[in-house]
Amino acid sequence: METSTQINGLSPAKKKDNAETKENLWSEILGEVQKQGTAKLPSNKCVLVLGDNSSGKTSLIAKLQGVEDPKKGSGLEYAYIDVRDEYRDDLTRLGVWILDGDIGHLNLLKFALNEKNYAHTLVILAISMTTPWNWQEQLEHWMKVLGDHLEQLKISSEERQAEKQRLVNLWQTYCETADELDPSSPMKRNNRLSSVDDDLDLMPLPDGCLVTNHGLDIVVVITKTDYMITLEKEFDYREEHFDFMQQWIRRFCLHYGASLFYTSVKEDKNCDLLYKYLTHRIYDLPFRTPALVVEKDAVLIPAGWDNQKKISILYENMHSCKPDDFFNDIIAHPPSRKSVSNKEVEVQTEDEQAFLARQLQILQQGGGQQQQTTRSVSPMRTPQPAGKGAPRTPSSQGSPNKKMEPKLNTSTPSGEGVLANFFNSLLHKKSGTPSGPNSLSGTPSLNHSNGTDGLVALDNISVRTDAAAELDRLSKSVKKDLNFAPSSEC
Repeated sequence: METSTQINGLSPAKKKDNAETKENLWSEILGEVQKQGTAKLPSNKCVLVLGDNSSGKTSLIAKLQGVEDPKKGSGLEYAYIDVRDEYRDDLTRLGVWILDGDIGHLNLLKFALNEKNYAHTLVILAISMTTPWNWQEQLEHWMKVLGDHLEQLKISSEERQAEKQRLVNLWQTYCETADELDPSSPMKRNNRLSSVDDDLDLMPLPDGCLVTNHGLDIVVVITKTDYMITLEKEFDYREEHFDFMQQWIRRFCLHYGASLFYTSVKEDKNCDLLYKYLTHRIYDLPFRTPALVVEKDAVLIPAGWDNQKKISILYENMHSCKPDDFFNDIIAHPPSRKSVSNKEVEVQTEDEQAFLARQLQILQQGGGQQQQTTRSVSPMRTPQPAGKGAPRTPSSQGSPNKKMEPKLNTSTPSGEGVLANFFNSLLHKKSGTPSGPNSLSGTPSLNHSNGTDGLVALDNISVRTDAAAELDRLSKSVKKDLNFAPSSEC
């Protein structure tokens, strides 16, 4: 019996041991699955976006959100980005604070970055390629604003030191050869971290790295890189200008231990990579893209990769400038093309009550009398010269007498002097003065109060009377000439 039992199977004791081993194995597997299930993505992470106005902050965050029509606000804006872990099938929201570029809103920074979320915040500094001559001023300004704000926070020295040491470890443990690892690896840097932690062999920091350590993950984002074509065409930028700009910004990022991204929302360059890098730094999700320095408008440099030796490669193409030259001496502000806009003077509106008080003073000083005088004169009446009486009328211009002129000329060709005196007398009668020939013909003197119609009627009567008297005189002179002509022939 014992022999058959040993041949056909194991002893009962060994079977019991194997069963216990399998049970313990399943328990370990279930325990690991349970631990992984509880390790969900945290919901207290946030991003703070700083930068001047018109630097593309709102458009950049809208692109990361997947929003096509961003709505720009003012002051301190809040948004969120959906973050999904495909491996764990987990979803969370990354809060985003966007601070207005106006210095009057700097007091709102305390709501976005404070003692509670200091260790869970990543900072993005956004500057635009449309104004590269303002890079130095803008970056130094916002770094100073960030540094001054962090000094005012009541954070324990232990927490500050722990966050600063975390950044130092990030640079010391970064593996440059991780870019050549198998892309299927979920985390390139984790394998390197484990080996380094075991060996306790940390690499020293590169020269000029983390000179200023704020204990925060910082990403410098250059927006609107599609504007480089315009800089080449309109501002005569060459390759060495862009190389000078890149080496300068890379040294700046090295000084603060920051990452660098060249992005373009219009052409969708590096926006997806920026999203993946943010989730990698905040949630420790995979990021398998190596550093990109070949394309001048799509540069990508993760924190821990760069050093002075790699930056010096750009010096080879810089012939007309040196790396240590002052930034604005090489990338100078272009002269203003719109000279007219510089001469425009801002017009200040006058207070309504002051304007009304000034008008009242003018009216009280005599403006009312002048206004009354202008109202008494009809706007349709032609102004008259000084010293004249009645206005000119169609009858006073002698138009009926002009019709009589050809008849008189044909009947009495020798009476040119008489006709000249006749028309001269008519011209003198146009003034309508009482002392003229009208008073001799028995017509009453003109009175301005009679109106325009009365003036016209009186003037017509005087003209007809003078014309009749003159014609009588002319007819008598013609008869005398006719009677004298036959006698002379005899």
